[in-house]
Amino acid sequence: MEFEVRHLRALCAIADTGSLHRAARQLGVAQPSLSTQLRRIEQELGGALFTRAHTGCRPTPLGRLVLLRARPLVAEMRSLVAEARSAATGGPQLRVGSTASRALSGWLRRLRGRRQEPILHMDVSANALLRMVADGQLDIAFVHEVEGCPLRMPEGLRLRVLMEREPQFVSLPADHPAAARPVVHLADLAGDRWMIDPTVDGEWDAVHRILRAAGLNPRVLHGDYHTAAALVATGEVVTVCQPTSPSRPETAVRRLAGDPLGVRLLLAARTEAELDAVYPGLEEAYWETARQAPAYGEWLERAHHRPRAFAPAH
Repeated sequence: MEFEVRHLRALCAIADTGSLHRAARQLGVAQPSLSTQLRRIEQELGGALFTRAHTGCRPTPLGRLVLLRARPLVAEMRSLVAEARSAATGGPQLRVGSTASRALSGWLRRLRGRRQEPILHMDVSANALLRMVADGQLDIAFVHEVEGCPLRMPEGLRLRVLMEREPQFVSLPADHPAAARPVVHLADLAGDRWMIDPTVDGEWDAVHRILRAAGLNPRVLHGDYHTAAALVATGEVVTVCQPTSPSRPETAVRRLAGDPLGVRLLLAARTEAELDAVYPGLEEAYWETARQAPAYGEWLERAHHRPRAFAPAH
């Protein structure tokens, strides 16, 4: 077996996400294919690189040794590709990472207006994106941190808070009895199936916590949020969603009573100068998106929320 950069990228992805399933999602491959690739790599190197348990994958001592050498090689290859693309297009490109956000399109439009051509890397894992910024694979990352589930913050990153606490709403079928009210209690959803994406850092733990606190133990299905949106529309499930999500003819987006679930919206870079260059456009795009969501706009007006900046304490 000849080692290629893709093999090293796979090892780094497994270590960063702590899961073969999440790593496969990040790499855009099937999990069985990634598992087979990992077994072949371990056979070639003569030992296990990760321990597998129900809590996820953790590097073995051999795995840590391999990752120590693999990470710089992967980062260098990414830098080489980015520099080559920049030279080919005749100008600098901004490597942007992001978890899902409806503010993203407006932000990218504003970056292009400032003659900053963004290269976008989407990922459900905020931890993976933060590590890519720290390793120099991305210039900037816009991520969310689920309340009660702190992100693993690499050393040396600078952060700026866009929203200290963005409440998460619920998406339910338009003909659901609770959809007739502007605010939904969790008890109103006691008989519903929920769908949660377990690959989103912290999301499953947080949703499980608020359901348990409400005395609920509903059936929970695992799936990505594109699938969840389709199943909500057909009345199969309910799911948590961003407050900027639009209601559609088949679905209704409603605030949860008491705002039991929230996320912190963060922008991360290696320097304050990098944050200063892109934060204003992100802030404008976010408030533009918020104004298009009436229920969230009302919540913001009552809460008097304002974004603020901070530097993390290490």
